[in-house]
Amino acid sequence: MPPSFWQAALDKMLKRVDQTGPQLKGAFPHYAQPTGEWVTTPDGDWTGGFWPGMCWLAAKATGGARYRRWALEWAERLRPRATSDTAFRGFLFYYGAVPGALLHYDATAREIALEGARHWAKAYNPNAGCFPLGAAAEEASDVGQGEASIDTVQGAALLVWAAQTAGEPAWKNLAVFHARRHIEFCVRADGSVCQSASFDPTTGALKRRYTHKGVSHESTWARAQAWAILGYALMHQWTGEKDFLDVAQKTADWWIAHVPPNRVAYWDFDAPVTPDTEHDSSATAITAAALLKVAAAQKDEQKRKEYRAAAEATVRALGEGYLDARGVLDRGCYSKRINLATRNELIWGSYYLFEALCVLAGQLEANKL
Repeated sequence: MPPSFWQAALDKMLKRVDQTGPQLKGAFPHYAQPTGEWVTTPDGDWTGGFWPGMCWLAAKATGGARYRRWALEWAERLRPRATSDTAFRGFLFYYGAVPGALLHYDATAREIALEGARHWAKAYNPNAGCFPLGAAAEEASDVGQGEASIDTVQGAALLVWAAQTAGEPAWKNLAVFHARRHIEFCVRADGSVCQSASFDPTTGALKRRYTHKGVSHESTWARAQAWAILGYALMHQWTGEKDFLDVAQKTADWWIAHVPPNRVAYWDFDAPVTPDTEHDSSATAITAAALLKVAAAQKDEQKRKEYRAAAEATVRALGEGYLDARGVLDRGCYSKRINLATRNELIWGSYYLFEALCVLAGQLEANKL
């Protein structure tokens, strides 16, 4: 695609950021109604980091002081969540504050991100070799000290960054153990992904695998597959460990082989396909951003081109078919199981498409964040 396509799509999404900022009244955007009005959460739920993350990226792409001001304001609102008993602190503080430290050298953002990492590190279970979901984990059917989810591998990157930034090498080790344990928990032999697992908190023994948001416990929920590609791509990016890149490639290859011809996944890869079956633009956007990272990590030029081409084709499909004139990425499927926001704009989908467009438009290096 010509660079003008990526920039034009990015400009659309910047307009959506411009529209969203003044609309928010102290609550975090979660998902949007068809009118464009945001359904918000007072504390950010598990998605609170994505809005300030978009603002940090907008500030990087445009140099606009207003975006940086918004980003810092909303990052500050995340501070109380540092002590929440949820593994999704990784999402909150990696996207809510780390971009401010990495892209803008903002000391307050660095402090906020480290605060989130420091408290989350205390939740590690050495018997299980991972961070449990925690009693306050959002978006899970089973929570507590004996539950795990592939969604949390992405968050381990927060701890690796924090380990380097704060001079706490033990945090990196915890993150590596956590990511490796989730290969056992959630990644199947063929490269497909099971969302969740239960384990014995005392012995760490795996008790069961299940997919609580998919068609069935054995299905491949699209967002679980996407989180795996992203999580292991990020962990390789931050640690250089080859096994993480191997998993990122294996799960990416499975996605590429099984995604529909239009490149946009159905909400579950095992969902019966009819004209009414929901796609999930948010899972697809996560994968697009992840594929750019997988491509950037390749030493082999041919592989790099192949993953980059897959990423570009995915972003193009979203940009042409799912991104409307308002800059709204529509037809994200939040939770088909409970029929919640099944054809809506979802803040995380918007974030990841925005990130991918920043990369493709030359405003961000794929392996910077």
